[in-house]
Amino acid sequence: MYSLSYRHSIAALCCALPMIATAQTPHSVTRLDSIVVTPARGAQLLNEVVGDVTVIDREELDRAGQTSVAEILAKQPGIQFSSMGGPQTQASVFLRGANPAHTLVLVDGVRINLPASGGANWNTLDPSLIERIEIVRGSASSLYGSSAIGGVISIITRKSGEDRPLSAWGNIGYGTHDTFRSSAGISGAHNGWDYAFSGFVADSAGFNATRRTPDPYSPYNPDVDGYESHGFSGSLGYQWQPGHHVGVSFMNSYVNGQYDSGAVIDPRTLTRQQTYAITSTNQLSAFWQSTLRYAFTKESSDSRDFNDSKAGALQRSWSWQNDFNIGTDHTVSALFERLEERMQSTQPYDVDARNTNSVALIYRGKFFDRLRTQASIRNDNISAYGNEQTGSLGLDYDITDNWSVGVGGSTGFRTPTFNDLYGPWGNNPDLKPEKSRNIEAHISFDNGTTRADLTVYQNKIRDLITYNPQLWYSENIDKATIRGLTVAGSHTVGNTVLSASADFMNPKNDTTGELLPRRAKQVYHLGINHRINAWDLGAEYQFVGKRIDTAAPTSDRWLGGYSLFNLTAAYDFSKNVGVQVRWNNIFDKDYTNAYGYNMPGSNIFVNLSFRM
Repeated sequence: MYSLSYRHSIAALCCALPMIATAQTPHSVTRLDSIVVTPARGAQLLNEVVGDVTVIDREELDRAGQTSVAEILAKQPGIQFSSMGGPQTQASVFLRGANPAHTLVLVDGVRINLPASGGANWNTLDPSLIERIEIVRGSASSLYGSSAIGGVISIITRKSGEDRPLSAWGNIGYGTHDTFRSSAGISGAHNGWDYAFSGFVADSAGFNATRRTPDPYSPYNPDVDGYESHGFSGSLGYQWQPGHHVGVSFMNSYVNGQYDSGAVIDPRTLTRQQTYAITSTNQLSAFWQSTLRYAFTKESSDSRDFNDSKAGALQRSWSWQNDFNIGTDHTVSALFERLEERMQSTQPYDVDARNTNSVALIYRGKFFDRLRTQASIRNDNISAYGNEQTGSLGLDYDITDNWSVGVGGSTGFRTPTFNDLYGPWGNNPDLKPEKSRNIEAHISFDNGTTRADLTVYQNKIRDLITYNPQLWYSENIDKATIRGLTVAGSHTVGNTVLSASADFMNPKNDTTGELLPRRAKQVYHLGINHRINAWDLGAEYQFVGKRIDTAAPTSDRWLGGYSLFNLTAAYDFSKNVGVQVRWNNIFDKDYTNAYGYNMPGSNIFVNLSFRM
């Protein structure tokens, strides 16, 4: 883990930030309505979006403490997660009950799903580098292609805003399990230039990743499993004339995480996630905006166990999006994309390259000031597979100024992974892509102080890929139907905000009749936040119902339901300096969301923040 002197150096750097902040010229910041990009691949107000979309903002991320990104997501309606023993280990996110590989994950618009497994390296994503997270629920392949059967989770790193002077921020904190975290960043914009740079370091002694089970092949080891992590992100752009902007963005994050592997001494995995992109946005006329982008993604994993093994992948993508305003309330976007996937591994793959060429049309419009609609159609031409067509149509109607209703339908698909098709440990090159059909409807109420949403959905997935342990390869044998209902709402009374959500879901494997693994049929969330002068106090409650885990022996397949209570508190010493405290699992509940693996017990994290 990081040395004490290294921690002291980081602390000294962060302590200098308040002096930097107070030396700047004061300026006012105007708070704008929330703008999102992911739901239609173009900027729009959140309250005008068609479909089931939510945003996790910076304020919520600031309250996270030492909570991982996967855990933060699991506090949102329609999302659950499982972890294999701590924030440094493999995590899975289930969006509306879909498999982890059925959710497309983007960082600044660049896909980071792993070509080998289909999931994402959630353990490399740190909340301190993130400005906001946009969540789009429901099949979105007609917007983004493969992997978006359950939806899209789009992570936007910290960026600069409109023309403004240099600003700086920093955090330094300490908590349970000898956990140390520190982060800092600067941003600004002036004379056409905009910039933002952020970095973090973290380490923790951790807790035991596994628990003792009757399984003789269990990886259980009674030691504690910690991690070291660091990363940085940034963007630099220049507007060389009004309506014409070119910019680069990047993220590079690394985690050295311990895990259990039976009698093996100090097994660990070194994981690095990188994304780089250059984008040129040009307003070619009053009605035509062109956006060109080249992006490069690289991920690598170095597992140090019985035998060292290295694996990774490169993904290169090109996109050209043309947005045409064909009226005051109507936009058509034409999209051309190419994705190149390349495997890099010490274990040979029968095939280690795949290319996808895509075209798409997206329409977004508004009629009679009350009817909003969005439609999209896309074709993906995949090497060795041919063409996959997907589409979507959504309608939202404002019955009154406070009430609205909406319906939508969409199709999705996921191309099998390289491990499934060509992997060195058993493969099946004859696998077909998984396909889905999603329908949903909602009714919403919003009067400015009270908001309530009720959403019902059904997602039917065919040719579901399942691993056959007897034959040592994957097969297209299963079908699944995921039906669900989500109720969510919030109410503001003076300086108090109340929030609640309830998910009722039946994620069923139609072939076996069993529930899909590690997904609960019922999940509840309650929250309250109250502001008292310089204090911000909060409490959270979460209930997750029992789940089945097919990795467990038949007699132990059910994982018990659990309830968690969390507390938060923050105090602002001034407009520049504050302290935040988070206490997770205050009653020290012993629970698991993956058979044989531990979750953290009661834990506290205290953070000192500086900002300007």
